[in-house]
Amino acid sequence: MALEFVGIDPETTGGGSPTVWVEDETADLVLQGEEADKLLKAQVSGTEWVAGHDTGIPAHETVIRIPARMVPILREACDVAERRAGFR
Repeated sequence: MALEFVGIDPETTGGGSPTVWVEDETADLVLQGEEADKLLKAQVSGTEWVAGHDTGIPAHETVIRIPARMVPILREACDVAERRAGFR
């Protein structure tokens, strides 16, 4: 699996940072970020966001937090993913 690096938290100081990649073959976004705290996870898992959809966070998924200052990087990653997937 090859990843295209798109960007890292511009305020990073080392020791791990929110980062965004696009997977070459699938065009999936791959995100590294701070794992959500218990309160945020409880809110996400306890709310029926879509009527009739299961609540909870499946064991194979997690909730992460990406800083708002990374919105431009996420937009760029979406553009890269769209091009790679042939949407444009």
